[in-house]
Parts: sequence; C-alpha cells; structure tokens
Amino acid sequence: MRRLTTFLVTIVLIGCNQTKTPSTQAVATSEPTNALKESKVVIHKNVESKFVDARNVEVYLPKGYDENSTEKYRVLYMHDGQNVFNPETSYTGIDWGVDETLDSLLENGKIKKTIIVAAWNNGPKRFVEYMPKAPAEATATPEAKKGLKDNTGFDQLYSDDYLQFLVEELKPFIDKTYNVSTLVEDTSVMGSSMGGLISLYAICKYPKVFGAAGCVSTHWPVPVLGDAFIGTLATSLPDPETHKIYFDFGTEGLDAQYEPFQIKVDKIMADKGYTQEKNWITKKFEGAGHNEKSWKSRIHIPLEFLLN
Repeated sequence: MRRLTTFLVTIVLIGCNQTKTPSTQAVATSEPTNALKESKVVIHKNVESKFVDARNVEVYLPKGYDENSTEKYRVLYMHDGQNVFNPETSYTGIDWGVDETLDSLLENGKIKKTIIVAAWNNGPKRFVEYMPKAPAEATATPEAKKGLKDNTGFDQLYSDDYLQFLVEELKPFIDKTYNVSTLVEDTSVMGSSMGGLISLYAICKYPKVFGAAGCVSTHWPVPVLGDAFIGTLATSLPDPETHKIYFDFGTEGLDAQYEPFQIKVDKIMADKGYTQEKNWITKKFEGAGHNEKSWKSRIHIPLEFLLN
C-alpha cells in the first residue's frame, strides 16, 4: 500500500507548568499556500497534554486542500491513530487505508470535503483511556477497581481525561491550525473495538462538539463496565434530530460475541427516536472478524454515512 507524503512536526499543546496554544506556524511545510496537488498525512510528534500522556497525532489533508480557501473542511477524529494510515505502525501490519478510501470517496463526490485527525493510542493505557467512565459510581466501586488492576495494571479509568484532551486541547489546536469548520454538524468521531466505545461516549458526553459517531465492532462485553455503560444510554444519547450514529459488527472472533449486546443498544436507539438509515445505522457483516483487515474492507460504509 502506498504511503502518503508525511511531514514530521513536534507540537506542544500544553506545557508542564503553563497553558500553551500552538500557532498555525507550527506546521512546517514546503508546500505553496495554494491547493495541494495530492493528499498527504502530517504527523505531529509527541503532542503533550495536561490531561493524558503525550502521543503522536496524524492529520490527513485531502487533495485540493487550501489553507487560504473560504471553504471550510469537515473534521473526523479517529482513535488508534497508528492503525489508520500506515501499515508500518499498525498493530497487525495492516492499516485501515482511510487515506486511500477518503481519496476515492472525495474523487467520486460521495462525501463532503474532510480532514482526518488520528490520535495514537497510548499502549498500556489504551483500555483505561477508551473504556467509558459511566456511570461514575459503577466504575469507582472496589470491585471495578480491583478488576481493572488485575487486568490492566491500573485501578481507575482515564476516559474522561482522554476526552478532555480531544475536546479542550486537540480540537482547539486543529481549529486554529487547519482550515476547518467548527460546527457540531461538521465534527465527527470514530473508532473500532474499544475505540467504538469511546466514540459513543464522546458523542454522549459532548453532544455540542460531536455531531456524528462511528462505532465499528464496538466491544460491548466488558465485565460489569460494559453493561453499566449500556445502562446509561437511555438518558445520555444525544438528540436524534441533530446527531447520527453508526454501529456494525462481524460474526467471527471477538465480534461473534457482540450481537446480543448490539440488539439491546439498538432498542435503546429506537426508543430514543433514532431511525435506521436516516440518523442511525447498525450493520452485521457475515464472516467478518475483529481485525484491521475486516475494518479496512468496509471502512467506506461508515465514512460515507458520517461525512455525506
């Protein structure tokens, strides 16, 4: 798979002792200010935060992107950023191919002009950053803390902190650095597995920031915590008049466990007033497993739904 042109940039969003807002000059580029001839991926290395540990953030800019244009681009925030564009950094050696898929969708007029912001996960803390801290009382019990400690080495969840990083630090930086819309209807979030959970949590917790969420192979069956989170959705899901949500799952590997949970969630969605194929999609993919290869094969479906 081809690798798009990549620029290495070191960005500091929040210093250790003071708040620091990066300027648009932080992105070094030899490109002229006119529209890009080809799409590219910009890498911001070791982005620091006062909420979470530093991590890389990759930004996909589509062909034709012009920082001086009056046209504003939509933004899709994605988790597990090392798996999104580059097979060399992907966990399985297979990336999602989101850059190539966006190139194709844009060329064929299937979606509106969009940039992708892909924040890498933080390795050992991936689970505790992506598992929703909801309801708070369930995630703070001694039993929950012991289970977390035994299975992850951490005794608390950091998903609220991770979302603060996305909403209060990363998004303002992206809004200032790139030519993007700041409207809620132009801002989406998406991920797979635990990334599906944190994407749903993001749109529930920040409905005035994210207008759409893509939850691919959502990992519902987390002991105690998974059911507890599902139990919050009846009251926490955002307004279906202004938001849309995508779910899917396969039938092989871990995905084979997901359907009973998804059925519960689908009922909650319907009771909330969401309508299939309008502002909500749930799809089942026979034979699909829990891996980047499977997600890559169908990534165009949630992208088209979220970004059209």
